[in-house]
Order: sequence, then structure tokens, then C-alpha cells
Amino acid sequence: MNRVFLLAVLMAGSAAAQSGWTPELSMQIRSTGEVLPSPDGSMVAYTVSEWVMEAEVSERRTHVWTASADGSRQVQLTRGEKSATQPEFAPDGRTVFFLSSRSGKPNIWRIPVSGGEAEQWTDWKGEIARFHLSPDGQWLAFAGREANERMEQARKEKRDFRVIDEDPPVNGLWVVAAQGEPRRPARKLAGLKRHVNAFTWSPDSSRLAVEHWPGPDPEGVFRADLSEVDRESGEARVLANTPAGETSPAYSPDGRSLAYTRITQRWAGECRFVLMPVSGGAGRELPLTFDECGRGTNLLGFSQSGREILYTETVRTRNAIRAMPLDGPPRDLYMPAKGTLTSYGGSARLNRRGTHVGFAFETLTSPTEVHLLTVASGKAARAASPNAGLPLPPAPETAVVRWKAKDGLEIEGLLTYPAGYRKGTRYPLALVIHGGPMGVFTETYQGNANLYPVASFASQGWAVLQPNPRGSSGYGGKFRFANYNDWGFGDYDDIMTGVDHAIALGLADADRMAVMGWSYGGYMTSWVVGQTKRFKAAAVGAGVTNLWSFTGTADIPGFMPDYFSGEPWDNFEAYKKHSPMTYVKGVTTPTLVLHGESDLRVPVSQGYEFYNAMKRQGVKTKMVVYPRMPHGPSEPKFLLDIMHRHMDWAVEHVR
Repeated sequence: MNRVFLLAVLMAGSAAAQSGWTPELSMQIRSTGEVLPSPDGSMVAYTVSEWVMEAEVSERRTHVWTASADGSRQVQLTRGEKSATQPEFAPDGRTVFFLSSRSGKPNIWRIPVSGGEAEQWTDWKGEIARFHLSPDGQWLAFAGREANERMEQARKEKRDFRVIDEDPPVNGLWVVAAQGEPRRPARKLAGLKRHVNAFTWSPDSSRLAVEHWPGPDPEGVFRADLSEVDRESGEARVLANTPAGETSPAYSPDGRSLAYTRITQRWAGECRFVLMPVSGGAGRELPLTFDECGRGTNLLGFSQSGREILYTETVRTRNAIRAMPLDGPPRDLYMPAKGTLTSYGGSARLNRRGTHVGFAFETLTSPTEVHLLTVASGKAARAASPNAGLPLPPAPETAVVRWKAKDGLEIEGLLTYPAGYRKGTRYPLALVIHGGPMGVFTETYQGNANLYPVASFASQGWAVLQPNPRGSSGYGGKFRFANYNDWGFGDYDDIMTGVDHAIALGLADADRMAVMGWSYGGYMTSWVVGQTKRFKAAAVGAGVTNLWSFTGTADIPGFMPDYFSGEPWDNFEAYKKHSPMTYVKGVTTPTLVLHGESDLRVPVSQGYEFYNAMKRQGVKTKMVVYPRMPHGPSEPKFLLDIMHRHMDWAVEHVR
């Protein structure tokens, strides 16, 4: 970041801190990715990401940092215009390896923990998805693809057509020496013929447990199997290949057992942790966890003793670190009194010795920080605050609230109060609905740059309700599966009774309300305006609007047949009954439609269907299509535009 731009940012931030929240201010907040403790737990390596917006640049830029465990020292290891990710410590803790495309293609680099010049270690011409250093520090293994010269030539000659489901690009598994001379040729472990998604080294560095899929499509996870591959010979033998999906392998400290996650073919999330002998034989299912494998359940690995498996899990509005004894029920290892692990616990990493867990942590009122947990004591301490010194106004007051649905089910959500709130005064309400539907609103920092700028809405005098209706993660399997065959009915009632609760509290003005959501939240928004005229404005983001056509065009064609117990041609009436397009006639709510042109999860045609229905009925509507954008924005200029459009549309039609 040049000095002139930095000065402008600081001046803008200072001014914003005086006047309140804006989307531009939220874009200045740095986020934290993976947090890996060193082998001895004396420091952590972590990634920090910033949004970069310049004349011809719009990207998220990530770099690697280290921090001492006591927080006394932080060092930025990587810099420049190319991101660096996936930090891994060498066994002696003196070197950090990372992945970067600074040489033009993704390659593995290394750098001293004290800083200095990075050294390119691999000279790979294709793609690298992920890598891991062996426990003895002698080898690097990576999942990747070789450069496809035939396809490159076909592109040049304009013959680059694709035959769907034929010859998909799959990741193989490769090894290269991590000592001696750099840029040595990598050797392919040819025993695996399927797509390599994840892997881990055995404690003695001689073998790798590999999670592999039939192909790279997202539904391949349900058919994932586990194999063990010999590092020298490349020969593979099957460890687990049941009809379920076997994922996330982790060796015990003695290398004799393997823990993994067994998932059923249910999109709402249904899994068990399994323990099996590496030598072969049936695995043993461990007890169910609290959330029974909702979003945020991530297997981290074994504790140092080998007697417990550590994992993250969402518990209501918080993501926590838990332990599963091999001979007993799960227990809390680190359950925050307030706040949550960032990214549904996706930032958490266990060091190789099983003694420390690093993770990113945030609360409703404080941005992301780097924390380090000592497994033996269950105590965590802050190691770094990436946003320290950034002038930020106070985050809006947000409370966890509960209410009863019509059928008596308890529902929970987050309720944000407007800036300058005065009891007895009613305020406009923004109803924000999460995606999934197995998503969940957790106690994340409300000033973050999100599709829906909660802090900015509050600064403009709005209240914001973020409900977790039936179908959400964090409340157990029965709750998460409660919306099966019922989209738009029980979940709709949960959300509407939440709105009624905000009105009953004396906070929300029933005559000034807007509704908005992304993905499943977009589905529910398009459903809401077809059921009620309570809302003065709506915004449908990447929304599913027609269950039948969605099933035929999405990259997850098995999603709706799971939720609605059959294919659309066998269950036509159910797909019709639960599709927002069925109820589109007579909608009058001014509706904004936002969609990514490259969205494979919810194709842009879903947005066009709803937009054209609005337009042909003379309803006030607008559709914005973002080129290159998949299911969510990765370019900051698009994200900033989306935040402003949500606010502007709501203000225009509600106030």
C-alpha cells in the first residue's frame, strides 16, 4: 500500500470514526484466515487479508504473519502484490513454508520466521491446491494438476469445447524433497486414480492418508473414500470406502489409528466421527456431537495423549473448540462466554504435537483477533490484533434474542439496535435472512464488510434482525432437518414471528420494514414478498426462485431431491408448492435482484426469472448482474457496490 493511499485511508477512517459506520469503513477491516501454532506452541503463523481497490485492481490480498504466543511481537513475513497462504512451520520452528503465485504459477516458498527474503522451493507449472510438510521435515506433498498443454493449445485455436462429465480436471498427489537444493522435480504418487481433496502425513513420514473423490464436482464429497499411500512406492491401499463419504483423515500420535469424518448423503449435514485401526478392520463410530455435524463441525486431529479428538462445532450463536474422548462423551475445551471462532471455526488449526490450537476469534463488538489455546489447560490467550490502531466507531449494540414460533419451537437470532436508540421510539427494520439453509448467524463482528452492512444500517437509524429459523446449524440435527419438505412454511413462520417479536419489543416500526437475503436467504426473500405485503422493500441476492429449474441447472443437482424427498419429475407438486415463482402473481413489493453472472451454485437464470416476473407485472424492480462473480463476491468493488445498493434500495422505499 503506497503512502498516499495509506494516508487517505487513515484520514477517511478517522472521519468515519467521528461520524459513524459506512460501507467504505467496513472495507478497511482486515480479516484473519488460518492460524497455525508452531510445533512447541511458542508462536503462531497466520494470514491477514485486506481488500485492495485501485484504478484497475479489485482483489483480496492475503499475507503471512507470525506472532509470539504472549503477543509481544508480530512480524509480517510476506509482502507484495501476490497473496501468500497456507503457512506451515518446519519441525524446528525456524522456517515457514507457504503457497504463492508470485512467480506466475502457484508454488511453495519458504522464509525464516524472523523475516527476510523468501525462497521459491518448487518449480511447478500447473496448479497447486494445498500442501503439507512431513513431520520429519524432509518431504513436501501437494495436491495439484500438471499444466494441460493440450487444453492451452485448444484455447488458442478456439477449439476449447467441453464434454460435460468427461475427462474432468482432477488433482493428483505429488511429493518433492524439502531439504537440499530447491526446485527439484516433483514425483507423482501414481497409485491414486481419483481426485485428491485432502491428505495428512503419518507420524513417521512414510505414508499419507488421502481423502479422494470420484471427481471435482461438489457432490463428490458424498462419495469420498480414504486410502493410504506409501511415500516411496506410491502404492495405495483402501482404508475406508463405504457408501457414505469418508473425509478429513487424522493419524493418532502413534500412527496406529485413524480418525475421520463419515458423512451421509444429506445436504443439511449429518455425520459421525469414526476411529479405525490403520492396519485394517471396521471403524468404530464415536458418540454424536451436540450439533450432529452442522456447519462449523471441523475435525482438527488428536490431542498429544492420543486419547481425545479435537474439533470445532457451532453451539447456538457461537463456534467453539470441543474434545471427544475415545471412551466417553464430548466435552467443551474452549467455549467462549461471548463471541465466536471466525469462519465457523474454519480458521482453527492444531499443531502437529497436539498441544496447541490457533484460531481467529471475534465478538459482536470487536474485530478479528489471533488467539492461541493450550490444550492441556483449556486456556486461550490473544497473540495478535490485526486491526489494532484502525480508527473505528463503536460497533452497534446487538443482542441474542429468542422467541416462540407458532408451533411452540424456540427460535433464536441477533437483534441490532440503531445508533442513538431511545426506548419508546420505533425504528425502521431490516430483516436479513442467511443462506444455506443450514447457515447460521453467529456472534461475529457487526462492523465487518458483509453483503448486508449491519453497522452501517444501524448508523443510519435502522434496527436489524438476523434470525436463525428451523433448518439452521447450531441447534442440533432435529432442528436442522425440521425444514425438510417444508421450505417456505415452518421457516417462514419462524422468521415472521421474529419480526413480530421485534415489533412487540417496541423497537421495530411495522410500517417501515425491508427484507433481504442471499442464496437460501434470497429464496426466502422472494417467498416472503409472495406471501405478505408487510415489507416496503425487498432485495433478492443470488436467490433460488424456481425449485424445478434450479435443480436442472445448478452444480448440485442432488440438493433439492434430498430436501424434497425425490426428483422434481416424481414430486412435481411439492416443487411447485414450495417455489416462490408459484406465488409471484400479484407481488407489489419493490424488489432489487442481485446476481453473479458466473454463479454455478444458483445460476443467474434464477434471478432473471424473478426479475422478469416483476417487470412484466409493472412492479418497481431493478436487476444488477456482476460479471465474473460466482455465488458470492470475491472482488471488493462488487462487494462495496452490493452493500450500497442494499442500503440505498431500503432507504429509498422504506423511509
